[in-house]
Amino acid sequence: MELSMDVLLKRFKDYIRFDTQSDEDNDAVCPSTPGQMILARHLAEELKEIGLQDVELDHHGYIMATLPEHGVETAPVVGFIAHVDTSPDAAGGPVHPKLVKDYDGGDIVLNEEGPIVFRTEEFPEVLKYKGQDILFTDGTTLLGADDKAGVTAIVSAMEYLVKHPEIQHGRIRIGFTPDEETGRSAALFDVKKFGADFAYTVDGGELGGLEYENFNASNPVITFHGRSVHTGDAKGKMLNALTVAAEWQQMLPAGDKPEYTEGHEGFFHVYKMTGGVESCTMNMLIRDHDRQKFEARKKYLHHMADFLNAKYGAGTVEIKPHDVYYNMLEKIEDGNLFVVDLARQAMEAAGVVPDIQPIRGGTDGAQLSFRGLPCPNLFTGGANFHGRFEYLPLQSLKKAGETVLGIVVGAAKLEKQGIGYGNH
Repeated sequence: MELSMDVLLKRFKDYIRFDTQSDEDNDAVCPSTPGQMILARHLAEELKEIGLQDVELDHHGYIMATLPEHGVETAPVVGFIAHVDTSPDAAGGPVHPKLVKDYDGGDIVLNEEGPIVFRTEEFPEVLKYKGQDILFTDGTTLLGADDKAGVTAIVSAMEYLVKHPEIQHGRIRIGFTPDEETGRSAALFDVKKFGADFAYTVDGGELGGLEYENFNASNPVITFHGRSVHTGDAKGKMLNALTVAAEWQQMLPAGDKPEYTEGHEGFFHVYKMTGGVESCTMNMLIRDHDRQKFEARKKYLHHMADFLNAKYGAGTVEIKPHDVYYNMLEKIEDGNLFVVDLARQAMEAAGVVPDIQPIRGGTDGAQLSFRGLPCPNLFTGGANFHGRFEYLPLQSLKKAGETVLGIVVGAAKLEKQGIGYGNH
């Protein structure tokens, strides 16, 4: 099973024509931006054209479709999920792709104006793709491989199965979602309607990535209440909420910050603060792979609040807790490790060495796993996501699509051999 690089490139370039940046400040509607729905309509029509059935696009921009079983009626139903939106962290379009063929390992001038140069000294990881064809942009926007590469891999794999009836497989479900970059896409995903026994998000990074362990995540909002008095008469009267917020920041463990941690190490992160003397609001992230340590971190903040409230007066500090997602490892290890084995075997069959690492972040699969759909994350092949130096080795994209095909074939073989799956 070998996908065409030309087909993959053409399809991916077609998708990045659409500006689908999501808007984290617009949580009143879904999708948060109109471009996502425009691409969703385009995708729905394409899925029908290549032969998928039960293609549905709802008013929130969620797409579901089916490739019916072929020769293996009792196989488990496997799903593949990707998101259509791109990050709001960098300019989203129009995207001007720049294809570098047979990359020679040197710096790349992306744009003569400026100039904008992709330097290997800053991004040495690109050297492992020397000799390959790599897609960049002109350096003025992100590329959109996160996650249009995932969409491309899934659609291309489904088209391949339709065109190769000699390949037997079970029922396959496809899901494309909006607003993943804002953390809201899993919220309206109908797991029951999707109807898969297990699934994979195709939303990872570089070649070989296989992820089924992610952070436990909480995004608390801390409010500091002060007392504003004219600065000329402030002595002994003013309580500056900004000063209390600064004291809060200094009370956080110095080494438990994103810039000092890696691997399984958790952290506290203050990422936004607004307000003034009378009132100040701080947005934070709490992250940890270990559930007990995660809960301990949340308690630590409450101890800090108790201390400051005792120091400055009751009600000075208020915490609004907000757990976002939990570590999917808890659900994968609960009778569902077969989904990881299946992906690993598919990668190896495609000539890819699996690179299993904990996700220092989250994925839709985390929330979906806790809602009864075991859902590890697969690589797309892209790198440097969310920025203007993003790139996509085409050979890696090809392997992503072929891994999807391998999982489909492997799922049918599992059932043929009488091996059980799942207990969710």
